[in-house]
Amino acid sequence: MKLNPFKIKAPEAVLTNQEPRKNLLGDSISKVFIIASKESTQQLEEALSKEGFLHEVLRQETKPEYQNFSRSYLCLMNHQRAWERAVQEDKLTLIIEADFVPVRNFAKLPLPFNPNQSDVGICWLYTCAPQVYSVSSDGYAEGFSTSAVAYIVTPQAARCLLDLAEEVTEKQGATTYSTWDSTIDSFLRQRKLKNYIPWRNYGEHGGLPNPEHHQNNLSRTHRADVLYGQLAFMPLYAGNEKDGIKFLTVRLQARLKGISRLATGRFLRLKVLQGSNVRARLLSFAVLRHFSLQL
Repeated sequence: MKLNPFKIKAPEAVLTNQEPRKNLLGDSISKVFIIASKESTQQLEEALSKEGFLHEVLRQETKPEYQNFSRSYLCLMNHQRAWERAVQEDKLTLIIEADFVPVRNFAKLPLPFNPNQSDVGICWLYTCAPQVYSVSSDGYAEGFSTSAVAYIVTPQAARCLLDLAEEVTEKQGATTYSTWDSTIDSFLRQRKLKNYIPWRNYGEHGGLPNPEHHQNNLSRTHRADVLYGQLAFMPLYAGNEKDGIKFLTVRLQARLKGISRLATGRFLRLKVLQGSNVRARLLSFAVLRHFSLQL
């Protein structure tokens, strides 16, 4: 019997009252850590409280010896603090940066992986330059993402990431710009852990352009290619415009970029597709996620 990829329903399809699911995000997370510097986290904290999450803000420490540290290393230090705490948690930990804007009701969205697996590493809830490697029969997608804007981490993965922080410190130092977040997938996979990406993004990177990215020949900004629903509040990049034109423009550009990445084989690489024995499942996951009217 031939499998029609357009009849496959991804597990992260929008929930309805007629389709109850186990392992919802809100029921699976032990603690949420917000990584922040000097940014206001009021709206984000209010959104998390409304969703029922227990959360804590981890603000970047200010010390004289940190003055010459790169922003990327300071960011790593803050994530490292969250990993040290995540190791101590019994359940999963959600780590988000201060400029993350979740979609509404995201606590009721499904967990994008099977929590009963013993080899889960990290799961990105917001993806940047994502790739899909494989899709299980339950629809859970192993994949890659860079950027640590919003992700779930298991205690065992947090232990590994502490080793990553030490490796970055030893090999690159504190003053050198580091793309440490782009090495998370390979670092954990080398340690036999599987990493996951969601069907659609659970929120948006709402921050302003990072000058350090541009100085190191990287893209100034990155946005979610396709969202699960409406955002809980307006992102910082939208400014104070009441008509929302800037916001809609940015979101449209992000949607088009996501479709372009799919069409040019950067989200689902041809080599991955050809080597898979579940090609229809991969195509379904990669294509149907873009069938959304939500910017």
